[in-house]
Amino acid sequence: MLSSGIRLVATGRSERQSTFFAIQPQGATMKVSWDIFCSVVDNYGDAGVTWRLARQLVAEQGLHVRLWIDDLSAFVRLCPDADLKAQQQWQEGVRVCQWPAEWLNSDIPDVVIEAFACRLPTPYTESMLQRSPRPLWLNLEYLSAEDWVSGCHGLPSPQLNGLKKFFFFPGFSDATGGLLRERNLIEQRQRFQQDKAARQGFLQGLGVEPLPDARLISVFAYENPGLGSWLDALASDTRPNHLLVPEGRILTDLQRWLGVDDELHAGFMQVRGGLTVQVLPFIRQERYDQLLWSCDFNVVRGEDSFVRAQWAGRPMLWHIYQQEDDAHLPKLDAFLALYLAGLAPEAAHAVNQFWQNWNIGSDLSESWLALTEHWAEIEKHAGHWCQQQAAQTDLATALVQFYGNSL
Repeated sequence: MLSSGIRLVATGRSERQSTFFAIQPQGATMKVSWDIFCSVVDNYGDAGVTWRLARQLVAEQGLHVRLWIDDLSAFVRLCPDADLKAQQQWQEGVRVCQWPAEWLNSDIPDVVIEAFACRLPTPYTESMLQRSPRPLWLNLEYLSAEDWVSGCHGLPSPQLNGLKKFFFFPGFSDATGGLLRERNLIEQRQRFQQDKAARQGFLQGLGVEPLPDARLISVFAYENPGLGSWLDALASDTRPNHLLVPEGRILTDLQRWLGVDDELHAGFMQVRGGLTVQVLPFIRQERYDQLLWSCDFNVVRGEDSFVRAQWAGRPMLWHIYQQEDDAHLPKLDAFLALYLAGLAPEAAHAVNQFWQNWNIGSDLSESWLALTEHWAEIEKHAGHWCQQQAAQTDLATALVQFYGNSL
């Protein structure tokens, strides 16, 4: 029984189609509905970006959001409360749906986001043609700092079937769609980093108890043949280093360096010289943010953790996703050109060399030592970069504004 002044709204076209119900006050305008499609490619990166976006659109923009994802096993790692076998479920206000191999009819929303050119099902695009008015179709592209991105952001791409798709590029300037950033995120991070008790309590909850003067480093990266040379440098450092490694692809290289027979899992910890290596469980996104905030240096990969490390305001390294014919390296160079602007030449060279060596699998010992010589300056610069990016419109808000301008 619904209370007076409340009505039940349904969007849908037949019993076979997915139906979206929402409780709304009488006289309220029906919420705009969005579909986000995600095909998991980079383990957790694609799923991580779309899951963050979907939640923010619901929580901050008040939208109805349905997230279609083809690999629920990746989603469950990000959202442990999720049901791996459910065809559809509600998580944090988002309707999460298993993207079926054979598409069944579905109602068409006001906005359709095709994340990272994942290609919508043909029956779905045919239904888009029949909808009046037709939905706004956006291709949410991968994040890039390359110069051409700003010129392509927002451009239409007419399709052979008569639909029009628009390119939407995240980026680092106001000529792009910006970066994913929740409201008050920077303030939350600043409060956390200024509260020693909060940091200590968080780390203790993960079983982490570093030495008082230890440099705390998180590592979420792909396989890297040069990892051992970096670990050697950390182990021989006069300052203690404590490595926190969430379960992931880098563990095989770590296991090889340690010389242990058994696979590494959460809970493993070993001390080598001045280096403590500790394997952490894969944690949900909010706690991973706090891990980044807690560390002095963060090694991240792909796109989602890459952006979150920038919001941490701490020195970092980006292990970019490797592509054929080294197509990823110009993207790395483009970001470094932006990120290092304003940093003194020697410090900028040190950061650039360490990042380049890491991403081509070269020896890392000398470039790491060079980087640590400029630590205070690099740390300050990371904070300035964070503030600079936070001054721009965030990605979710930019998407909603783009939709509003399309009406």
